[in-house]
Amino acid sequence: MTLEQTLQTQISQALSELFSIQVPSEEVLLQATRKDFEGSHTFVTFQIAKQVRKSPVEVGQQLGDYLQQKGTAVSRFNVVQGFLNLVLSDAVWIELFKSIQANTSYGFQPANGQKVMVEYSSPNTNKPLHLGHLRNNFLGYSIAQILKANGYEVMKTNIVNDRGIHICKSMLAYQKFGNGETPESSNTKGDKLVGKYYVEFDKQLKNQTQPFLQEAYNQTFTSYSEAEQTVIKKSLEKIEKLEGFVPPLKAKIDKTQLNTEFAELLTEWEAGVEKTSSIIKELETIEGLKGAEKELLATFRKINKLEGEINDAKDEIKGIAQNKTEIMKEAQQMLLKWEQGDPETVALWKKMNGWVYVGFDVTYKRMGVDFDKFYYESNTYLLGKEIVNEGLEKGIFFKKENGSVWIDLTDVGLDEKLLLRGDGTSVYITQDLGLADLKHADFPMNKSVYVVGNEQDYHFKVLFSILQKLGRPYSEGLYHLSYGMVDLPSGKMKSREGTVVDADDLMNEMVETAEKRSEALSKVAEFPEEERNQLFNMLGIGALKYFLLKVDPVKRMLFNPEKSIDLQGNTATFIQFNHARISSILRKAKELEPLADISQLNQLHEAEKTVVALLNEFPIVIEKAGKEYAPSLIANYIYDLTKEYSRFYTELSIFQADTPEQMSFRVALSAEVGKVIKKGMNLLGIQVPDRM
Repeated sequence: MTLEQTLQTQISQALSELFSIQVPSEEVLLQATRKDFEGSHTFVTFQIAKQVRKSPVEVGQQLGDYLQQKGTAVSRFNVVQGFLNLVLSDAVWIELFKSIQANTSYGFQPANGQKVMVEYSSPNTNKPLHLGHLRNNFLGYSIAQILKANGYEVMKTNIVNDRGIHICKSMLAYQKFGNGETPESSNTKGDKLVGKYYVEFDKQLKNQTQPFLQEAYNQTFTSYSEAEQTVIKKSLEKIEKLEGFVPPLKAKIDKTQLNTEFAELLTEWEAGVEKTSSIIKELETIEGLKGAEKELLATFRKINKLEGEINDAKDEIKGIAQNKTEIMKEAQQMLLKWEQGDPETVALWKKMNGWVYVGFDVTYKRMGVDFDKFYYESNTYLLGKEIVNEGLEKGIFFKKENGSVWIDLTDVGLDEKLLLRGDGTSVYITQDLGLADLKHADFPMNKSVYVVGNEQDYHFKVLFSILQKLGRPYSEGLYHLSYGMVDLPSGKMKSREGTVVDADDLMNEMVETAEKRSEALSKVAEFPEEERNQLFNMLGIGALKYFLLKVDPVKRMLFNPEKSIDLQGNTATFIQFNHARISSILRKAKELEPLADISQLNQLHEAEKTVVALLNEFPIVIEKAGKEYAPSLIANYIYDLTKEYSRFYTELSIFQADTPEQMSFRVALSAEVGKVIKKGMNLLGIQVPDRM
């Protein structure tokens, strides 16, 4: 029985004996005591007070007296209004620590017989992985580790987008401009080489698109069909109308009422340096916005919405113009050849994808992530058509006059969704339906987690709704782990223009930063070269992972390399440093063995009890992180534990303790904290050093 279960049982008994109220022990709700009051656990008495028609304070007093006199855990208590704050005896904390110490698999659950699939990464084979992929891969790997710790059998899968027009763009550019270049001849990672030609295609496309765009905006229309002209005219009218709404909103912005920092940010925005979304992001980081800043946020949200609609209309015109270019027509022709199995096209596709996979393997290894199974879109893109026939037979799908197949999802708050075009070709959702069946056939899972950015929220609502309507047995266990974009000062990442934040480059930069800071702050020069390099990699990659994982996945975030590798504050570096400190303590303690037996210890310092209380939360946090698919809970728990251990270390001497038993306990407490730090950080995919 856990400490919490013991308290719940005793409170349940007290409610029955004192007030004749029957509350099952598992329904007795406890919460952590606020730090400004004495105690560790709090029971709220308001609801009970209403039932027995007594004041909350009186109920709290009676319960406290009962627990102190007849219970086995509570040494004293205090009642603040309707909050009964319980102070537990030192003996309880000591016994709790002993139970933690005795459990070699502490925090982890035994196998529960359930299977879960975690799908993450999903790269395109036309470019290297970038900062956004880092958040995706770190989240997916960590979720898989957390679910394993909760007793699930986990399969980690990667859906590789290895076909389509975007792949043909790189292939065509290489064919035209590559001159036989290879990763070996250019001394370039394969994924970077292929990405180089994706960027080259985009440059060529821009140049060829420009005349057609001018023609569209001038409405001379010598190259466009009547249908295309109609679409362009409507888009131009929409742009003109929406752009008219923006100046009045901008006129409402008064910089004089803002602080200097925000006034400077607005100046950069007016000059086109900062995007509207960046302003919104900065404002949203401020808690409790008031006055001018609150009005400013509302104004910028309106401007951002208008700009989004304007950009959508411009993109529609640009898409039509791009399809007029020779290079886009050639790319579309190449895709057709690939689909027809043209030997030369397929050979080029296999060669370039092979280069990319070798490059990806290097990046994944550096990230510290892996996969149990890969699925390739080239093998799955034709799946799903048999499901369309099934849906039609069941009356779940319907056909329109042009032969296209749809599903009506308005009953679940969504729209009608196209599943099969009139010409019989499938759409993306159709492929995902077929792939979902294939994955379940390969690994009959109880749950399936899709780690995909929040721009795909609607897609997954549609996919899950269709599978539920089709009666798939696994559909209730589907979950979309939606996460926010990773932002930089320049806004969203763009791979076509070559301005993407490359994952390899960023990881290298983090390791280099870790090396510089370590050499300035510690005695790493004494380490053998191999150990030094391992340490720098551990610190640099750990800092990156932790910074991206400590934030709630749903939140959009700003990555700050400088803050991520600080020795102070909520960083991996702070946690890693303390783990190294604990390892040093344990090495010293080993020299002093044998240590005294702690069975005679009967008193603890407040700082020691705080650390034990936090150790007690480890299994609870792991369980909650698994239910909520939230590595951030693990990250912030480990930080809180490390912070309290650091306070304990500062306040109390370990090797100069008053008694041998105290010293033994403090060494043992350090050891358990070290184990939990290591376990917790491993759940995030982060290594911790034994010395720094």
